[in-house]
Amino acid sequence: MSDITLRQWLLTDEPTSRRHARLASLYKGWLTLRSNSMAMVGLAILVILVLTAVFAPIIAPQDPFVQDLSSRLLPIGAEGHLLGTDSLGRDILSRLIYGARITLYIVALVALIAPVAGLLVGTVAGYAGGWADVILMRITDIFLAFPRLVLALAFVAALGAGIENAVLAISLTAWPPYARMARAETLTIRSTDYINAIRLQGAGPLRIITRHIWPLCISSLIVRVTLDMAGIILAAAGLGFLGLGAQPPSPEWGAMISEGRRFILDHWWVATVPGLAIFTVSLAFNLLGDGLRDALDPKDGGQ
Repeated sequence: MSDITLRQWLLTDEPTSRRHARLASLYKGWLTLRSNSMAMVGLAILVILVLTAVFAPIIAPQDPFVQDLSSRLLPIGAEGHLLGTDSLGRDILSRLIYGARITLYIVALVALIAPVAGLLVGTVAGYAGGWADVILMRITDIFLAFPRLVLALAFVAALGAGIENAVLAISLTAWPPYARMARAETLTIRSTDYINAIRLQGAGPLRIITRHIWPLCISSLIVRVTLDMAGIILAAAGLGFLGLGAQPPSPEWGAMISEGRRFILDHWWVATVPGLAIFTVSLAFNLLGDGLRDALDPKDGGQ
């Protein structure tokens, strides 16, 4: 390390250890991602979103829950209200800023639940085969047969309105594609020579799946999760729009659009501003996901 720079050490074709190889792979992936200008735009938007959510109490100019009927439906650029106010006189900019917290909360929980469930189901089905594969994949097909939002509506109607139930409903409808992907990867990996060698050394199915199959599925799963985030945000906004997600007076973007649709002709900004926020964040996730696909997909050869 003393005779070479850190960059040269990370870009070497002859890693000296497993840790060195992992760091080199991550650095090369970052270089591939950084070369994609649109992906960096998406990453920048998401970083701003995270910082906005973290520092919402400092950034927000007003209390998002305080009502002032004397200042209701003020236009964009009104004094003290950069993006105007809603029908109850609440500052739209402040509600957007606090709504970023709800959006990230939903995205984070769904990203933790759905891919893990799909990975577990898909790898077990692909490795075990036989009746286990048939049963698990037929259950997956049943979930895939219904449109995601319609199925989420059914779950929320059964569980009750609320943001936690909305997260659970979205997760229950989001896992099947991950299961399909994990199963396809597992079917390819399980017949390779090194898996056969590990099996001959006495490794059990649990160890093979968790230590040798899951790590090879992670990169494809990360790409799929990032690309699915836009759909998750839209599903959450759809539930909020229908009154089945975050409940008033929570500043959830979908609920804000639902409230503003009554004034869309005369006071267009009430619904348009949160709609633009959903569009921007969804676009950011799509741009970042496209860049991650180039950087992480082992079939693409980007690394």
